Amino acid sequence: MDTLQNMRVFVRVVEAGSFTGAAQHLNTTTAYASRAVSDLEAHLRTRLLNRTTRRIALTEAGERYLQRCEQILAYVDQAEAEASDAHARPAGKLKVHSMTSFGQHYIVPMICRYQQRHPSVQVDLTLAQRVPDLLDEGYDVSLVLASDLPDSGLVSARLGTVFSIACASPAYIEMHGAPQVLSDLARHTCLHLMTPVFPPGHWVFDGPNGQETVTLGPANFTVNVAEAMAVAVREGMGIGVLPTSSALPGLRAGTLVRVLPQYTMQELNVYALYPSRQYLDAKIRTWVEFLREALPATLDADAESLKEFVAA
Repeated sequence: MDTLQNMRVFVRVVEAGSFTGAAQHLNTTTAYASRAVSDLEAHLRTRLLNRTTRRIALTEAGERYLQRCEQILAYVDQAEAEASDAHARPAGKLKVHSMTSFGQHYIVPMICRYQQRHPSVQVDLTLAQRVPDLLDEGYDVSLVLASDLPDSGLVSARLGTVFSIACASPAYIEMHGAPQVLSDLARHTCLHLMTPVFPPGHWVFDGPNGQETVTLGPANFTVNVAEAMAVAVREGMGIGVLPTSSALPGLRAGTLVRVLPQYTMQELNVYALYPSRQYLDAKIRTWVEFLREALPATLDADAESLKEFVAA
């Protein structure tokens, strides 16, 4: 028995003053309306309506039950309206994860612009190097950098590509010179950035001769966050590999120089992952749409601006 539907029929019968009037309003039959009320009475083991051939009248129990039905149905209607509105209008909390460096440089500014367009959305951003379990940890969207994605059952949207470059400080270059070819790295101090997307102990370059791998010697400095690596490189500790987003501020300020500019490293796709396409909440849909619209152009502009920076 559909108790909620039978409650709606009962309320409509009382409002219409007859089973026939209620049936017409509900676009059903008089027999259906009568049976719905009878089923409700049998379920409650209480008579709600006294019936004659000419009229119906509420019993005392029916009057009390009617008030509760009206309250319950009002709450149900309100809940349905709010849920439907979530599909149509972006509002509420949007829980977002992003890889640390990428999130600091790209996603925080994107959130600022997104909230200017959708001020009713509150964004809860988590920056972490690991990829979370969206369902278990309750994230709406995760921004992930990867060469490709494993089959996870999640929906993915590709938003562009990023890559890394080798950098040093002007003081380091003045003291040790700039490497001209990959084999020169053997005589330089190479700093190790350890993240999920960088293989330990190796730098993989893409350049004029295709993909080439350099095996690194023992590290005198290792760190797992690109911003910390950028500081180490600026301080003249050695040559380090930095994502373009972490390298550009120092390059523009003159505190970093790009070495081996004919090479790039660790080209990765940027993906937005979210749980489902069906009945997608408006805040998730509009956030992913906004990223599709705005992020590729930003990534392309940064990649283009790198062309002006070469070692002295």
